[in-house]
Amino acid sequence: MDAEEARQVDITLRRLGIPGIVAPEDPDTPAGAWRVYDSPDIGTRKDTTADALAAVVAKFREANPEPLRRADGGPTRGFIIPPDEN
Repeated sequence: MDAEEARQVDITLRRLGIPGIVAPEDPDTPAGAWRVYDSPDIGTRKDTTADALAAVVAKFREANPEPLRRADGGPTRGFIIPPDEN
């Protein structure tokens, strides 16, 4: 994700109450890849991107336990992050 996508992920995590610090993998290259970490401390932080993604999915499953279906009845795949309501 780029910096703008990271900002949106950060907003979504906060809105859903999911912990995480969204930051570039390499602080010297903010135009590069970004991840979700458990701490802002570069020396001790752990990548929690997969856990954050799983938590987002779990939150949306709580809100809508029925699987999404396409018009033809097949399963829908992908992720939809709703816009900020503020």
